[in-house]
Amino acid sequence: MRILLVVSAFNSLTQRIFCDLRDRGESVGVAFAVNDSQLMHEVDEFNPDLILSPFLKKRIPHSIWSTIPTFIIHPGIAGDRGAHAIDWAILKQEETWGVTILRANGEYDAGDIYTHGTFPMPRCAKGSVYRNEVSTLASALVSQLLESIQDSSFKPMSQHEHSLPGSAHLVMTQHDRRIDWELDTTDEIIKKIRSADSHPGVVDTILGLECFLYGAHKEAMLQGGIKEVLAKREGAICIGTRDGAVWISHLKERHTPGIKLPATYVLKDRLKGVREDRLPLFVSPQRETFKEITYFERDEIGYLGFDFHNGAMGAHQCVRLKYAFDHLKQTGIKVLVLLGGSDFFSNGIHLNIMEDSKKPDEDGWSNIHSMNEVVKSILLCDEVLTVSSLHRNAGAGGVFLAIAADHVIVRKGSVLNPHYQTLGLHGSEYWTFTLPQRVGAEKARELTSSCLPISADEALRIGLADILLSENDVHYFEELHRYCIALVTDEDHYYEVLDAKKGRTRNAVFSEEIQRHREKELEEMYPSFYDPNSDFNRLRKAFVYKLCPIETPRYLKGEHHA
Repeated sequence: MRILLVVSAFNSLTQRIFCDLRDRGESVGVAFAVNDSQLMHEVDEFNPDLILSPFLKKRIPHSIWSTIPTFIIHPGIAGDRGAHAIDWAILKQEETWGVTILRANGEYDAGDIYTHGTFPMPRCAKGSVYRNEVSTLASALVSQLLESIQDSSFKPMSQHEHSLPGSAHLVMTQHDRRIDWELDTTDEIIKKIRSADSHPGVVDTILGLECFLYGAHKEAMLQGGIKEVLAKREGAICIGTRDGAVWISHLKERHTPGIKLPATYVLKDRLKGVREDRLPLFVSPQRETFKEITYFERDEIGYLGFDFHNGAMGAHQCVRLKYAFDHLKQTGIKVLVLLGGSDFFSNGIHLNIMEDSKKPDEDGWSNIHSMNEVVKSILLCDEVLTVSSLHRNAGAGGVFLAIAADHVIVRKGSVLNPHYQTLGLHGSEYWTFTLPQRVGAEKARELTSSCLPISADEALRIGLADILLSENDVHYFEELHRYCIALVTDEDHYYEVLDAKKGRTRNAVFSEEIQRHREKELEEMYPSFYDPNSDFNRLRKAFVYKLCPIETPRYLKGEHHA
């Protein structure tokens, strides 16, 4: 079947559905809904049997939906209609939420329902719900949809003829999310900010600067005056509330064409006199505060988490992660697991910080080198076995950080983007050494040049990952632990593997080889950073400022355009 995804952006849900359909053997293309004439032209060109819209901010023209079966994936329960569906669900603290697939009919979210489902609503940020619970359920519902439309006896459900749990709602405004610092509890403040993560953020004034707030974390120990900035830590700020305190990790100036940045980068000198409240290099994941690097042990297996906002790793974060890794590998554990974060494993270097810098070339170059140092530590680690746990999406340098480990575990449903060229980069992180070793030279060239996402199933099939585990988080982490236990159960075999690693990593030839790959990668990368007119400098700006595309990228248009 020829299926066209009509979208406003190639976002996480669109990528998940794109990968699912390709894995099914369907012919899949993507068309950005930039304007009606462009969209109609691209639809005619692809000639689809079916149109799916996982993420769409504008109406599809009548000439399209009236002639081609067109279905909207709406992130709400059956009957829910309108924008900001997840935002309202979080703000109203719904216990259950869901996804509905309905047929486009010219009226927003009002078409006949072909399939729908629900999930228990977690207490987390909007982006997290969208990338995880919504994505998982939408994937299953798309499979149901494709089965239903081939069943001649199937009858869709009319929203006008059935009593449904959802209802139409208004667009959420900043007034709906407004924080009343005198009256709102810490939990209420966090709920409001979570309803706006990762877009549009909650408008507020901090130290005289009007900005959007993102990334709220509860603080268990610090206290102070209401709305007083009590402390700062690794880019975040801690603000007093009526019953405690809350950390805000990121801000964006409201009245300038700014970008989302760590809060201290936005507030700058306004924070003069605010103390730095430091944490140890890593802390327990159970500690209630703003924390980026966590660690715990179980059965001689260490679990190292690095929860960086949107998976972006600045130079300082890379340095801290390297120090944590280098310390932990010498503590007597037998396996060290790289967990990544709760929403992303890693997406590589921090493009927003680079864009904000007065010397973006030098700061970006430093970021690449610091990322390389993390990967080098993993590649040369021979004190323990290393395992990467790709239980969340990963992109660019984050994928190549993961495959530096001895074992790569991937969660069903995760989407990987093992490429850099959409940003005009050759890429580093030793990928020219590690990727061909895993998938072969030909597949490595294909992955890095096609610029397409791949599913967890595909990662396993081509050898990028070693094992595929359950999509259910609870089951996943238990299966992951059992896998790690199995690595050390046979002690003789464990130490044989470790001795073989030492023989390889401590060989001068090996060290020289990986250094050659690093130098060649950096030689390719250098002009991208230091030439003001490079594709990378142009594409990075479009990416961080989220500039609207003027056309669908050619590599997404499907095999018809190959």
